[in-house]
Amino acid sequence: MVTPAGKRQAVAHLVAGHGMSERRACRVIGCCRMTMRYEAVRQDDPVLRERLKELARVRRRFGYRRLHVFLRREGHEVNHKRLFRIYREERLHVRRRGGRKRAIGTRAPMVLPLMPN
Repeated sequence: MVTPAGKRQAVAHLVAGHGMSERRACRVIGCCRMTMRYEAVRQDDPVLRERLKELARVRRRFGYRRLHVFLRREGHEVNHKRLFRIYREERLHVRRRGGRKRAIGTRAPMVLPLMPN
């Protein structure tokens, strides 16, 4: 499965390298012409980013789902998918706890019995 960005690159290559029209290149690739024209518009909310970082600093054991609940209670109307994207962009994550301690080194071999009982 090819992403829309990959399709845009393929169409741009056909247009620039082979002198095709955009319409024909889209037909060859098998994508809609609107895919070429689409420009993503993401709104950046610095207030939301700062509040998310602040909450994550205070509540280290909470993941993005729990922080999403806190932000909604404060009045931030934010989609959970958008919040997860911001959470990853800010490189926030729940700190892993240490694993269990394991024995280090070699163990002593079992002593063989000299006689019954």
